[in-house]
Parts: sequence; structure tokens; C-alpha cells
Amino acid sequence: MPDDLLFQELTKLKEQIHFHNYRYHVLDAPIISDAEYDKMTIRLREIEAQHPEWVTPDSPTRRMMGQVADKFTKVQHPGAILSLANAFNVEDVRAWYERILKLDSRVAASGFVLEPKIDGLSVVLHYRDGLFSLGATRGDGEIGEDITANLRTVKAIPLRIPVGGESGTAPAYLAVRGEAFINIKDFETLNQRLEEAGEKTYLNPRNTAAGSLRQLDPAITARRPLTLLVYQVVSIEGATSPATQWELLATLRKLGFPVTPDAELYPDLESMLKACERWLQDRDRFPFEVDGVVIKLNDLRLAEELGVVGKDPRGAIALKFPAREVTTKLLNIGVNVGRTGVLTPYAMLEPVEVGGVVVKQATLHNFDYIAEKDIRIGDRVLLKRAGDVIPYVIGPVVDARSGSETSFTPPKTCPACGQEVEHYEGEVAWYCVNAACPAQLIRNLEHFVSRGAMDIVGMGIKIVEQLVEAGLLHDVADLYQLKMEDLLKLEGFAGKKAENLLDAIDASRTRPLARLITALGIRGVGEVMAADLAVAYQDMDHLGKATPLELQMMDGVGPNIAMAIVDWFSRPANQTILQKLKQSGVWPVKPAPASAAEGKLSGLTFVVTGTLPDFSRDGIKEWIQARGGKVTDSVSKNTSYLVAGESAGSKLDRARALGIPILDQAGLLALAGEQDA
Repeated sequence: MPDDLLFQELTKLKEQIHFHNYRYHVLDAPIISDAEYDKMTIRLREIEAQHPEWVTPDSPTRRMMGQVADKFTKVQHPGAILSLANAFNVEDVRAWYERILKLDSRVAASGFVLEPKIDGLSVVLHYRDGLFSLGATRGDGEIGEDITANLRTVKAIPLRIPVGGESGTAPAYLAVRGEAFINIKDFETLNQRLEEAGEKTYLNPRNTAAGSLRQLDPAITARRPLTLLVYQVVSIEGATSPATQWELLATLRKLGFPVTPDAELYPDLESMLKACERWLQDRDRFPFEVDGVVIKLNDLRLAEELGVVGKDPRGAIALKFPAREVTTKLLNIGVNVGRTGVLTPYAMLEPVEVGGVVVKQATLHNFDYIAEKDIRIGDRVLLKRAGDVIPYVIGPVVDARSGSETSFTPPKTCPACGQEVEHYEGEVAWYCVNAACPAQLIRNLEHFVSRGAMDIVGMGIKIVEQLVEAGLLHDVADLYQLKMEDLLKLEGFAGKKAENLLDAIDASRTRPLARLITALGIRGVGEVMAADLAVAYQDMDHLGKATPLELQMMDGVGPNIAMAIVDWFSRPANQTILQKLKQSGVWPVKPAPASAAEGKLSGLTFVVTGTLPDFSRDGIKEWIQARGGKVTDSVSKNTSYLVAGESAGSKLDRARALGIPILDQAGLLALAGEQDA
């Protein structure tokens, strides 16, 4: 696959994974299965392994998952609350063992502890002088949500340690991690009680537990049958933390914490792997939802010394259980339009129970998938579900066909706006590229106002949603028609806030051409390509007249991206937006050379990494481009110079390995013949 398409795939994967992390960790409302999420993450890791220079700090592989909801007070964790890498079979576990054994031979003598991977909500409990003082969600792994009042209602959590008649004293400070959940029988009893009372029932224990702990009213939490198991010491003061995981579980138990009785200790790899196979076969023995088994090195000191790769500690791994499978009838196929314009088919199913959840819809991935699997309306289909989220159709049960089944034809027009959809050879996705499509409006506006595009300060996603819901915005050009009286009618808008927003919108009218090209969200055109287009074309009118062949003469523009650009400008709805922008004074023109300095960097390609003393990241890009240089995101043999500031990352190592010349800010200024920024 060409690098430009591969980079597009990486960008799309990052966007999707961040979105699904938000759905899972913040909204407690996941819309894909664990298996689908794992597939995206694995693919992202594969691409980043091929192109380490593309790895950015915001990559899901380089940060802990989750975010902190606005409605709760933020809490800084005393240590990183990490997630675990996944294994999907015993061979994956063996490969993990061999990797860490190469790093440290002591792994062979460590032994292993197996614990159930509970499908619940991770929480951190703080104790000072033995008293429960604070409880928080995991959040993003560094900052969580203060849910102390809710956790106090969970009877399994000791409010003072040690409890009962146990001897010993509590550490001066102790922070432990555990998993809050609802037992399956308690969940069924809860739903039965709600049904008898005529109230809404819940779909699965995990989301019910998460939602219960994040209530603003602790009385609601108290009515839910929550419990908890503790398995990790995050931080300790005034006492020594146990040296092994097995001793740690025993210590936690002595202090009065609920600890799993199912943990098992094994001295070597082979005995542990045999136990894993037994756990896979005996997955239904647990009273709670379990989606795998956690494998930990028993030697905690060694585990700590092995460190972390990305967001995953090397000293532990989660062996995921296989997803459940059932069959049901495919009644019809519907099509959703995503916020990025991608058309996604979904299965409308005869209701079926899968793992305690009644399923009526499932994803079909994409239209190629339907054709490749020969999935027909009326088929009996094999359904796969994992992790208590939306399942997907594996394929048809061909032997069950009666002859009445009908083939599915992808729509030629967008079901949301009626515009023709586009599909390019070699690509899976079908797109609606109408910039005014109502299904994409919020996403298009969010991108348009973002920092790398028109940079409208103060206009976040919440304000975008508020303006759309009020009927004030039907496309991105409507931003420049907003008036003070429009904003003052909205909740939360006083005079100063409205004035600031209108000033920010007005200031964006003067953004350079590259920013506007980026902001319009033409598929495949990111900031780097937008900058190249802004150099090659005078304004949006000139760019709109470009032919596919002419566009392909530019570096990095292949046939699909060239056609995407031409197709975008051919749409009447998009032309309407351009005309509205021009009438509003948003019509940047490529400036003529302004000084002798301009052009000094012509023909040179730069990559910028780290923080420069006198430039922002966007500022240095525009400065270089104004002098004829080109700025790209990744280091390659075609890079002329790497500009490195403070806290330079992996791009610096990559440049050194390739022998690329490295400049600091002063060196860059000297190259351009200037002494001051």
C-alpha cells in the first residue's frame, strides 16, 4: 500500500479508536465489540511498527485509554493506572513470555499469578491513617474522576483498615486499585425488580456498574448491587509493599480488602499455560462477567524493572476469552452515515439473546464485506459478540437457505442528504463528500474551527453542537453569518462570551489559503498537502479548476486523492459553500513574494520536532512555508533538514539514523539569512 494511503489509514484508525475510547470510558456506552476494537488497535500497531516516524504523542498506543467527564472533580492518581496488552490465544502468551525473557533472564524464575479479568469499572481507593479518604475512576490513567461519595455506598469497600480482628496497623498512606462490578445473579435480580415495577431494565452488568458509580446522586448508587475486588497497590507510605503478587493479594486480604479467591500461583511457563487452557474451557464458573484471564509475573520488583511499552506494562498480559457465537435471521440491511462521511451498513436482526443481552442490530463492517461473504437479506447468519457490546455478522449459514433470500445492492446516494456517494477502486469505504450533509455537519464544523484549520478560538465541540441544535448552522459558511442577537438567545451566552466568539470568527477570515483548504476537509488532504496546494494555486477558484492529471503531477498526490479533490469541487452543494465563504470575505489568495527573505528555503523539505523558543508548532510551519520551504510530518530520505527544539522525540533518532542534517532555531534562521524570528 502506498505511504499516503497507509498514513490515511493510520489517521482514520486513531480517530476511530479515540472515539470508541470516549464511548467506552466516558459515556459508558460502547458501540463496537472488544474484538473489533482489538482489531483496530492491532492494525494501528502494525502501521506504526512500519513507520515509527509517524508515531505521535496522541496515538492510542502511546497513552492510557479514557477521558475524564466534566461533571466530576478531577483527581491526580499517585501512579500510572495502566491497561494491559491483549493475547488472544496461548501462542500469544508464549510469545509475550519469550519477549520479556530476552529482556531479563530472571523472568524464568519469577513464577506467575493468574487472576480473572473482570468486566467492570476500574477504581482507585485512597486510605490515610487507615481511613478511606478518596475514591476515583481510572479516567485517562493519570487523572480520574472523584466518586468518593458513591464508592462509600459499596459495602464491599472497607471504610477503615485493617478491619475485623486482623492484627497489624495500616500504612500511613495506601492507594489500591480494584474492579467494581455487579454479579450476574444480582444483575438478573435487579432487572427483574425493575421490570416488575414497570421501569427500564439494563442490558448488561458492566455498563450498569459503570453508570451506577458515576451518578451525581449517591442514593442511586446505593440502590445498585455493586461489589468490588482489589488486586494492586498503586502507592504506599509508612510500610513496605510486598515483593510478589501472591504476597500482595494475601496482604490486601489481611487488611480487609475483598480479593479474588480464584487467583492461582504457578512456578513456570508450561504449568501456567496449561492452567490458561483450563480457564478458557471453564469460563462460566465465575459469578461475574469475565472476558479473560490476567497473567502477572509474581516478582513485582522484576515486573517494575521491565517497565512499560507504550501504555502496557511488560510484566503482565490479558488473555482474552473467545467471543460467543449464535445464529439468527437477517431481516434487512440498513445504512448509517458516519460523522466522517463513511457509509456503514448494519444488520437488522431477528432478536436473539447473546450472553444475557438481546441483540437486534449488528455491524456488517462495509459493503465489500457483504459482497465477499455473500450475505443476503433473509439469510440465517452467524453472529459473533464479545465484551457486551454491538456484535457483528461473521457470515451466512448457506445450508439454511430456502431460495427466498435477496442480494443487497449498496446505495448510490447518501441516505442522509440524497447526494451521490463516491467509491474509488482499491478502497473499501464508500463516502458522502457533501460538506453540508446533515449527518456529518457537526464533525465538519468541529474540524473547520480546529486549531490546525481556521483556528476559531473558543469554539469547542459543545458550542458547535449547541449552534447546530439551535438551527443556526447548516454548513461551515454559516459561521460567518452569526450575529450577536443569535448567540444571546442561547443558554450560557452572555454579552462578553458572544462578543469573544464573534471576534474569533472574524479573525479567522484572514487565515492563509492553506488553512482554508485544510478546513474544508477534502478527503485525503491534510495540512501538509493543503500547504502544497496553496503554493501551487492562487485561490480556491484556481484549485477548483485543476484536472486530475495536473494534480497528480504534485508530490504525494495519487489518482484517488486527485479524484477526491476534483469530485469535491464538482458537487453543487460544496460550490454553494465556497460562494457563501467568498461573499463573507473568507477568500484567501496566495500572496506575492513580500521580501528578499522569501524563497530562501525553496526546494527544501523540513520536519519539525520539539519546542522552539520563539515559535509555536503552527507558527514555524507557516514561517518556513512563507520562505518557500515545505514542512512534512515524517522523517524520510527526502527530508532536507530536521529542525529540533527542546524535548525532541523519536524523529530526532530517526533523522540521526538516516544522516539527515539537524538544525536548532538559530541554525534555521541562519539558513534563511535572518538573525531574528
